[in-house]
Amino acid sequence: MKFYEIALLNTPNSFTYHSDNQLKNGDIVLVTLRNRELEGIVLNETDKPNFKTKSVKQKIASFSEKKLKIIDFISKYYLCTFGEAAGLFQFREDGRGRKKKEFEVPSDKIKTDINLSDKQKGALDFLEKNDVGILFGDTGSGKTEIYIKLIEKTINEGKEVIFLLPEIAITSQMESRLKKHFGDLIEIWHSKITKKKKEKILNEIFEGKIKIIAGARSALFLPFENIGLIIVDEEHDDSYKSSQTPKYNAKDLAIVFGKTYGAKVILGSATPLISDLYKFPFFRLKGTFYNTYKKRIFTPTFDESVINKIKSTLNENKQVIIFLPTRANFKYMICANCGKAVNCPNCDVAMSVHKQKRALVCHYCDYTSRIPNKCEHCGGEEFLNERIGTSELKERLEEILPDIRIEKFDRDIITSKTRIDKILKDFSNKKIDILIGTQMLSKGHDYPDVKLAIVLDIDFLLNSADFRAGERAFALARQVEGRAGRKEDGEVVIQTLNPEFFDRDYEEFYNEEIANREILNYPPFSRMIKLEFSDKNQQKAYKKMQDFLNCLGEKEEIVGSGESPIFKLKNLYRYQVLLKGKNLQKLIFPCLNKDIKIDVDPVNFI
Repeated sequence: MKFYEIALLNTPNSFTYHSDNQLKNGDIVLVTLRNRELEGIVLNETDKPNFKTKSVKQKIASFSEKKLKIIDFISKYYLCTFGEAAGLFQFREDGRGRKKKEFEVPSDKIKTDINLSDKQKGALDFLEKNDVGILFGDTGSGKTEIYIKLIEKTINEGKEVIFLLPEIAITSQMESRLKKHFGDLIEIWHSKITKKKKEKILNEIFEGKIKIIAGARSALFLPFENIGLIIVDEEHDDSYKSSQTPKYNAKDLAIVFGKTYGAKVILGSATPLISDLYKFPFFRLKGTFYNTYKKRIFTPTFDESVINKIKSTLNENKQVIIFLPTRANFKYMICANCGKAVNCPNCDVAMSVHKQKRALVCHYCDYTSRIPNKCEHCGGEEFLNERIGTSELKERLEEILPDIRIEKFDRDIITSKTRIDKILKDFSNKKIDILIGTQMLSKGHDYPDVKLAIVLDIDFLLNSADFRAGERAFALARQVEGRAGRKEDGEVVIQTLNPEFFDRDYEEFYNEEIANREILNYPPFSRMIKLEFSDKNQQKAYKKMQDFLNCLGEKEEIVGSGESPIFKLKNLYRYQVLLKGKNLQKLIFPCLNKDIKIDVDPVNFI
């Protein structure tokens, strides 16, 4: 009988179990805890403890040495337990001990029918020469064709490909393009597919039938062991960052995977992250595949001139997309007498107005209440609705353009992948004339008949309290702009009081932004870690933060500490400490405990 320390997957807990069979580090086993059957990973063999242990039920799988190396990196870099890091990975249960089928170089080479332009050939040559390379290509410049040629070469070498996309909202269009060239060699992976479908995919990976997997960030953790290429499309997108422990960034981990497996990593975007452009070599692919021209127009308000632009575009039998950062009818409702907003009782945020539901809804905890008749603070009976949302804009445009087909594209209406696909198909088939949406609208969709793109309320993002506010606003405006004029000339209207900020090329913006970051020592010239301390009791939450600060002592790496920007969220009081510097993990490790939520390289400071 031997004894092993076993970390339970997806938990911070580890326990000692015994087994009559020899186990090794990285084996996945079934164990019981409080009459529940759970999966765990063997950490190491240990001495017999002075307490009674339970038996391992059975070994069900094993992680390779390369996977274990990555799991170890995740646990140390993102400051989580080995079990939490290992829980990210998918594996195929195989109690019969069969080995995964090894890949062989295919005898019949795949030959796609794509002909690249000279500029695209230059980009392909550059990417083939670099282990990590950025494909910095304007929207519509033909990045996908380059991806396909890279995939073709990788598959013909007998290796596997991981193609990451920021959200499932854009998987269908990419799936159809990839399947056209690679057929059954490719499969799609994301959180919405059924358990049965997931098991089928895992089996076919194991059997060597699937050589390309495309999907959201979780696709990175499938059991490929012969990876030759990882593509991260729309690499700038914050959706690659997980909000759950461990709070990893799939884009960053793709580079770790590439280094571990000796695979090429391609980061593609029309607006690459400032930090990545600084760190990695890039190829600039300018212009569009069809050499179209785009006219940029600025306006301080959404006025009659913008309405006339919409009408003119529709009269040409062309389509319009409108970006707005706020869903619902209005962002918040304030009392005309005292000026106070109607806040969520569970969160320190104003509730949004949903007229169709006749309710106020908190977009953080989903608390819903009736629209009040009186102000709870002063008794005033008159309210003002502020910051128009997608629902309200849709209603107003339907009044102005009663015969025009208008649809929303935001999280209120996009409740499933089926719904996403239907709306995008209807828009592609011109059953929808105007599509109004939030940031989902900017994510990599190909709208061939869109002539006019409109960006509203972008100054709200530009003025947010975040060192990346300018980068986010600039990139988002460019991404939405890129949805228009894909195959012929187009126009973009940007509502802003800062036209000089948006009316420049990305290189000029980059040069200014990177200089500012160097002066202020923000990433990529430093690292950042955000630590959150929360509790239903405000005093307890504060004490957790103070205990950490007392342990840490006075350090120059501390940027600030105190109440989180949203102090109360889902009935939890929250305090945070923000650190900036180098070797931060080593600095804070002695002071960490399970009550602290750790966010390494945060993208959200709320």
